[in-house]
Amino acid sequence: MKESLISIIILNYNAGDLLIECVDSVLKSNFKNFEIIVVDNVSKDNSHKKCKEKFHEINLIENHENLGYCEGNNVGIKNAKGEFLIILNPDTIVDSNWINELIQAYEKFGEGFYQPKILATTDHKILLSTGNETNIFGFGYSRSKGITDVGQFNENEIVGCASGTCLFASAKIFKKIGMFDSFLFAYHDDLEICWRGLLQGIKSYYVAKSIIYHPIEGYSFKWSKLKFYLLERNRKYCILTHYSRKTLLKMIPALILVDLAVYVFYIKKRMTLQKIKADLSIIKNLSIINKQYLQIQKERSVQDNEIIKCFKDEIEVPKWVANKESNQAFNNFLRKIAKFTRKLID
Repeated sequence: MKESLISIIILNYNAGDLLIECVDSVLKSNFKNFEIIVVDNVSKDNSHKKCKEKFHEINLIENHENLGYCEGNNVGIKNAKGEFLIILNPDTIVDSNWINELIQAYEKFGEGFYQPKILATTDHKILLSTGNETNIFGFGYSRSKGITDVGQFNENEIVGCASGTCLFASAKIFKKIGMFDSFLFAYHDDLEICWRGLLQGIKSYYVAKSIIYHPIEGYSFKWSKLKFYLLERNRKYCILTHYSRKTLLKMIPALILVDLAVYVFYIKKRMTLQKIKADLSIIKNLSIINKQYLQIQKERSVQDNEIIKCFKDEIEVPKWVANKESNQAFNNFLRKIAKFTRKLID
């Protein structure tokens, strides 16, 4: 693999100087056989042009409209020449040995989706992700987000899904299962593609010694109305496209109860309208959902009773999103419903 070309795809949307800092750190990597593809989603701050002026060696692709995270990265994937791909956020800073560690993990475990340890840019002792996880009801979350790194996650391991902040995989993987689902636009994109991979026996891995740094909350969207809307709409989209109809029928009572709990959470966050819009979008796009469902089910080789073994009953919510009491109450509820649901699916 030391001779294999790696394509590093950085999707940009008004990232400002963060993009230049990101590319600068990538160029200081110990591994040198890579190309950098910067895909710009019509930035108004000219950050992409400034980056090209500073780093002539990058391949800059300028989209004519904001295609979102999914289709924006797909543009980069389509133009990549590498045998391996890395999807990297523009607001990250990478450690010099990050690629070498990802390669070593790949050589040990084989085909799969890989992510590094992600630490906070402002405080390198704060963990932001040691592997992402998927809840049985479609919630995605970053494991260990916001806690102090004291060496408790220093071993490589299988996780529910690899973070889209920095996602490493072979080009073969994307040819086999397809690229990011453009319907999602942004959020749950990593959960969706890794879940799709699981359905074909492709696992996700956390690589402890590969290190990158990222802001506590990304520069784009943060906890906006759009983010709340996309998170809930895309959660339901993934459930409806990835679980079999047989499984979904068994889950109906639990899904209704979970939906009511989500409504309570959104009401408390004053995001009720975003929840309603998310549900209406699902109804409006049922034909698109059904088409994607049929495609995914046609290609799957692993059944749901095996898939849910990779999923969690609870979720981890950062303290700045929900207080400890609310988080514990919601998780107590999820545990009980999940335990009952697992019995039905098994």
